[in-house]
Amino acid sequence: MAANDTLQFGLFNAPDPEPVPGPISEPAAMAPEPDDQRPARGRTALRARTAVLFSRLEELGLRGVDTLVLMRTRRVMVSLIGRTLRVHEGYAEAPESVLRAVVAFAIARTKTERLAAREVILAHDVERAPAPRRQEPLRPGDLALMTQLSEAHRQLNRQHFGGALRDIPVRLSGRMATRLGHYDAGSRHTPPEIVLSRQHIVKHGWREAMHTLLHEMVHQWQHETSRPVDHGPEFRAKAREVGITPAARRDVTPLERRKRQVG
Repeated sequence: MAANDTLQFGLFNAPDPEPVPGPISEPAAMAPEPDDQRPARGRTALRARTAVLFSRLEELGLRGVDTLVLMRTRRVMVSLIGRTLRVHEGYAEAPESVLRAVVAFAIARTKTERLAAREVILAHDVERAPAPRRQEPLRPGDLALMTQLSEAHRQLNRQHFGGALRDIPVRLSGRMATRLGHYDAGSRHTPPEIVLSRQHIVKHGWREAMHTLLHEMVHQWQHETSRPVDHGPEFRAKAREVGITPAARRDVTPLERRKRQVG
């Protein structure tokens, strides 16, 4: 196996976020953490969980690893860098079959062995850290406009979906250059929301904005009715049913900005 291997939703040799410090071989050498970030009792519990997991992995055949680090990230589940094995803390109490796969991944000598271990590891669901949403500062008039968009969402919900959709926030973004809008299904940590391009509304007007809002509401309908959130046949059929075209993209970058980008 290569010196640096990372399991990142099935991708190897990808950049790895900084893990929670905690080398089990030398606990006294752990990087200090501010008292307001992790209480002493939490550090002690982390060391204990790490020690127990390291022992279990060694019993299952782990070798060539000096240090085990438990981490909490969104994307990296298992990584081996040198003689340090880093494992998402969600696997600390995983069943033996999953831990055997972690060991197999760490000691694998061929790509085939790593791929087989990967399938078992990723099949075990763990709670991932929430992805932070980038919040933009509000501009003058945004609150009034978002209030109008929220009311439009309620009206379109009653008109086209029988009021069955959830009442979710509709906010504005100035970062969208090609997308007119976006439906974010959220997670256990963040609620769903719809985001519309501010430039789209300014450039194309309210009627086009309502078309885009309905487009994203069809995605909301897909999500809330446990359908795939995509632009497939069901999406296109529902889009026609509510009276919109299924087109998903259009240039909303102001002409002056496009000229600067080209130049």
